[in-house]
Amino acid sequence: MPSPPAGDGVPVPEAGPALVASWRADGGELVDLLTRTRELLGGVAAFRLGPDPTVLVTDPRAAQQVLALHPDRYVKRSHRARLLVGDGVLAATGDAWRRQRRVLQGQFTGKGMRRYEDRIEAAARTAAGRWAAYARTGEEFDLGDEMRRFALDTIWRSLTGHPLDPHTERELAAVSAVMGALPTLPAGAPGAAVAAELARIDAVARHAIGAARRGEAGPDGPGLLHVLLDAAGEYAEYTDDLLRDELVTLLVAGHETTATTLTWLYLLLDRHPEAREEALAAGGEGTPERRQALGALVHEALRLYPAAWILPRHAVEDGLLAGHTVPAGTDVLVCPYLIHRVPELWPDPERFDPARFTTPGRRPSEPGSHLPFGIGPRACLGLQFALREATALLEHLLPAHRPRFRATPAGTVFGITVRPDGPTLATLG
Repeated sequence: MPSPPAGDGVPVPEAGPALVASWRADGGELVDLLTRTRELLGGVAAFRLGPDPTVLVTDPRAAQQVLALHPDRYVKRSHRARLLVGDGVLAATGDAWRRQRRVLQGQFTGKGMRRYEDRIEAAARTAAGRWAAYARTGEEFDLGDEMRRFALDTIWRSLTGHPLDPHTERELAAVSAVMGALPTLPAGAPGAAVAAELARIDAVARHAIGAARRGEAGPDGPGLLHVLLDAAGEYAEYTDDLLRDELVTLLVAGHETTATTLTWLYLLLDRHPEAREEALAAGGEGTPERRQALGALVHEALRLYPAAWILPRHAVEDGLLAGHTVPAGTDVLVCPYLIHRVPELWPDPERFDPARFTTPGRRPSEPGSHLPFGIGPRACLGLQFALREATALLEHLLPAHRPRFRATPAGTVFGITVRPDGPTLATLG
């Protein structure tokens, strides 16, 4: 659906230098500037951190135009995690991205997902066993670490056919370390500490690729890694370096966001215990009603803390966004975190209310109003995988345990993902 000619629009309203100067003086994070800009100027607005304006999009119609209707006009130039994921599908662009996405896409459809159901369930049972032990002994544990352990086990089983072993778990702790460091690194300069962590990740990836190439499938049989090896037999572009990048991309995308979402959900349930009771009252164990209620918990956590809180794009040609002229060469930021907090779309937006996703008419109908994994052709491939994974874990843990936190993090870190600022130490009754 083509946009009207750019000349038919009006300029994007732009925040004056005083707003940016005030934000700098306050020492705020980027999200604070974005919030002020939206409050002052609305759903399509601009601000300047350098000589050229950046357009902020928090209007759902404009978000749909950028991400879904005109992805060739508003392009993804790179990814903030490129130092870690290299040329994997998350960071790839153009024809390379299209080919890489085609190779993987069938694995994450409804039919493809059935190949991984048993692996997801096995990882959930393993996590449930650990939690049962914590409940018996009263041992304190970090809930965020537990969620990362579960999600990493799930994606490792799905990639290799092997359950997560202690050595691999220790080495892949480097993924979280690099993800946490990336927002503060100078461009192209990882530093010695991050370079050492990257080397640990590389060693795990290359060992797994070598094992798969030698036919050493795990007890669950071939996994996603074997799909990549099959692609290497068909496309010359799938070198060992690209295989490493795709494997690390799937590791990062397959466990960091899911673990963070589940951590946020348990923190929200700690503040809203009635939501847990309402979910458990919906149907019996294993029923569609129970699964829908658990899914609503996950969706509402993702609304408040979306897996992709900000989606950068670059305009390669002139266009219109919600009636505003956006010239070629403009950087555009779509911000799901703020879209999910627009009161006209989500009444009482800061309130944790899973019924938004179970009660007809409670959630907005605009396609761009709920986009925790993005929308359009570059939406996250693993959306259904992540939702099934989270629901499977909750099916085991939520009825059996209610964590008691020693303290809960007071702040939020807006980095590659949006995560709690601090540990989440808990015990189980």
